[in-house]
Amino acid sequence: MDGAARRAARAAAAPPPPPSATTAMPIAFESPDQADVIALIAELDAYQLTLYPPESVYALDLATLKQPHVLFAVARDEAGAALGCAAIVLGPEYGELKRMYLRPAGRGTGLADALLSQLEAAARARGCHQFALETGPAQPAALALYARHGYQRCGPYGDYLDDPLSVFMRKPAPGQAEAA
Repeated sequence: MDGAARRAARAAAAPPPPPSATTAMPIAFESPDQADVIALIAELDAYQLTLYPPESVYALDLATLKQPHVLFAVARDEAGAALGCAAIVLGPEYGELKRMYLRPAGRGTGLADALLSQLEAAARARGCHQFALETGPAQPAALALYARHGYQRCGPYGDYLDDPLSVFMRKPAPGQAEAA
């Protein structure tokens, strides 16, 4: 078997690439008050509590996520099951990314990038000029995602206090200078 035939045989035996997050796994702005989304958020809460003590988990409740100043997006798989979610709370100075979570089946597919990009675009369309988030040091994949999207570490913001189990990050919207 020559080199070209071996390459063709390997390609035929290789597993298919993961589905495109933007085509196979749609993202839409939805109410968080749906049974499958509530279950997803409960899964997120349980996951967070395996990593951090309750006093270092800054979760938003369902009532807050339903407020008009909150953009809440849900990513669904091909069958329509909730696979991930994220929110941006729009404030006068910045939009705060909250409740970002993907089930393991959605990880490594580009879905987190698509979800974050779509949320930021919607926030920019509503006049948001800067973004902020709080996450934890025990989530290296999340830290890498945010850094890839231009988020930079900063000190506590808003009502947060310094917490060794928190990583605070900010990102200016495109064309905006970094806030001091």
